[in-house]
Amino acid sequence: MTPKTDASALRGDAPPQPRATGTVDALVGDPEPGNGIGEATGKAILIGEHSVVYGHPAIALPITSIAARAEAAATSRASRIDSELFHGPLDAAPARLLPTVTAVRTALASAGAPDARLHVRIHSDIPSERGVGSSAAVAAAVVTAVSGALGRDLDPDERFALIQDAERAAHGAPSGLDARAVCAPGPIWFRRGSVEPITVGTALHFVVADSGVRGRTREAVGAVRSLRESSPEVFDRAVGALAELTAQARADISHGDLDGLGSAMDAAHRHLGTLGVGDPALDHLAAAARAAGAAGAKLTGGGRGGCVIALAHDPEHAATVVRRMRTGGAPAAWTTHMEVA
Repeated sequence: MTPKTDASALRGDAPPQPRATGTVDALVGDPEPGNGIGEATGKAILIGEHSVVYGHPAIALPITSIAARAEAAATSRASRIDSELFHGPLDAAPARLLPTVTAVRTALASAGAPDARLHVRIHSDIPSERGVGSSAAVAAAVVTAVSGALGRDLDPDERFALIQDAERAAHGAPSGLDARAVCAPGPIWFRRGSVEPITVGTALHFVVADSGVRGRTREAVGAVRSLRESSPEVFDRAVGALAELTAQARADISHGDLDGLGSAMDAAHRHLGTLGVGDPALDHLAAAARAAGAAGAKLTGGGRGGCVIALAHDPEHAATVVRRMRTGGAPAAWTTHMEVA
């Protein structure tokens, strides 16, 4: 899990406190006393994407080096949003900000103050359309900040429900995986809406690299659905294998078996290719990571673009993998580390 973070947060005993360092604080600035502050990390699906759509489990984890942060403060003027995408009144926000506007409005309504006027400032260094939880992280940061500005502390389930409202505006029928993962302190086991923390038997060091190609999740989901209809035996074998590999990966994480986990990741990448969600850029980056000595590498998220996740042996090796993947064409790459817990 992330350093010195209690896994009980995922069980509902305490709210998780994900946080990234660096540019997020610098760009939003230090909060004024009494203002609401919210933060959430990026996320990566380690294994189980696409099979999770058909009732099987998936494992996701936070990308702690990228985050979204929001600050909300009372104002005498009309409610306002300031972000990289828009500066202006809440009521004048463009359609692409509907999830953010929904996050503000649902948090206000949930606090019993639908007409409260707030100035909400948002910064996110999580890239959009890459399968790393951008919309969910922004929603998590916003609902936490708005609630805090009104003197309300959200418990994990309340926050999840508000994030899901915003995610519906973004995606229609979200599974809830992103909403849970961006607020998680460590790896989680997700199945049919329920979530459990995963025991980490040895420190895990991951690299997530952007292929530079926008993920085409809707197209990828459609391809998997078409395969199910046209070649049910091929579909069943691939999805069944992904389900087994996800269970294996959980055991490998708990037992600290890096070689086993890396092998499961490599195999999952091949089965995702069989499902038709691969992409040459993703294959190239995964190969670059393996050439750098990664224990395993695979696409993460919807596929047909987006990102690759690779398992390194230690922080120094993770830096080597980052360099190799950047040399291999990744415009950006991030590390995330899970400590024993």
